[in-house]
Amino acid sequence: MENKTVTPHAKGLKGTIKVPGDKSISHRAVMFGALAKGTTTVEGFLPGADCLSTISCFQKLGVSIEQAEERVTVKGKGWDGLREPSDILDVGNSGTTTRLILGILSTLPFHSVIIGDESIGKRPMKRVTEPLKSMGAQIDGRDHGNLTPLSIRGGQLKGIDFHSPVASAQMKSAILLAGLRAEGKTSVTEPAKTRDHTERMLEAFGVNIEKDGLTVSIEGGQMLTGQHVVVPGDISSAAFFLVAGAMVPHSRITLTNVGINPTRAGILEVLKQMGATLAMENERVQGGEPVADLTIETSVLQGVEIGGDIIPRLIDEIPIIAVLATQASGRTVIKDAEELKVKETNRIDTVVSELTKLGASIHATDDGMIIEGPTPLKGGVTVSSHGDHRIGMAMAIAALLAEKPVTVEGTEAIAVSYPSFFDHLDRLKSE
Repeated sequence: MENKTVTPHAKGLKGTIKVPGDKSISHRAVMFGALAKGTTTVEGFLPGADCLSTISCFQKLGVSIEQAEERVTVKGKGWDGLREPSDILDVGNSGTTTRLILGILSTLPFHSVIIGDESIGKRPMKRVTEPLKSMGAQIDGRDHGNLTPLSIRGGQLKGIDFHSPVASAQMKSAILLAGLRAEGKTSVTEPAKTRDHTERMLEAFGVNIEKDGLTVSIEGGQMLTGQHVVVPGDISSAAFFLVAGAMVPHSRITLTNVGINPTRAGILEVLKQMGATLAMENERVQGGEPVADLTIETSVLQGVEIGGDIIPRLIDEIPIIAVLATQASGRTVIKDAEELKVKETNRIDTVVSELTKLGASIHATDDGMIIEGPTPLKGGVTVSSHGDHRIGMAMAIAALLAEKPVTVEGTEAIAVSYPSFFDHLDRLKSE
């Protein structure tokens, strides 16, 4: 286990950084390139552990993929170019890889087995496996197909009209990917709008998609054609430095080339609601995704209530929003966020336990948390990432405001989404 001691830094964070490529888009670019006919090139790929797991799985399925840092070349031969793997498909810590590849494997007439790390072994997969089985896939595993390892024998599927009980982009994407090879039409209706990277990128690869409010539909039998994909910076990674810039005195940080897809940009709305001084410049569309440069400055912050339809648009940012709330005046309430319980960790419990160690006034609720602020954070303690990249980064940012140094345990988990996180933090400290 790797540990990192973070020293307080009240002098201000200053400078410009380019955050790593978007994790969700990087996963999909490799997957869709593997399904497509022709070569797909990816620029700005995130070379984090999760996305490398996706590359490894598709290489085991017979796809030629070359990766050099942030550039990836996928030589796709279409669906028929995928082959039965001779080895188990190891998804590592990646829930996105697990759930989306289930949709793909369900359409393929061979047997495969998915396994992941200890964290993946605890995450619920029935939300994906049940609708896929209703389409005709044969899937089994621990707890009646809810937990990995999972065994899949795919084949001829039939389209379904699925009403999702939870707002989950991974569930939606898995069913739509299965629908690409299913007989007839497949529709997914969500309770609230989730990130739409799958829909945007499938259209870029030549797939026709119908959208009607919260319903997305796809006709079976469609083919993908190789593309050139430029991946924007990941707003979920940018969130940590947006919060740091708003909280740490005398700070001004510019983050370039950040994806601001409206289904992902809830963090920007919350920052504005809390009173943050945030500027958005150079807005443009890049590869079908909206992109901008973001500048944040030290701000006077107010507590807010966060809940309802905005939650799916910032679910991954809630750990760092909780840190931000400790420095806002008044009460911040985060609700309707039960989905936090089935992330890499139960993020309600882990955020509350670790921020409590730092002296925050925070307590858990059934569907979120309540934070009172502003509260000085104490140091001289050890906090844990719990093996969760976003908890690790949130604690490192919180430590910047502590009275004494804070040791963060398990910082190796941060490489999942932001391998250069501490390098970027040190650069902003020194400028």
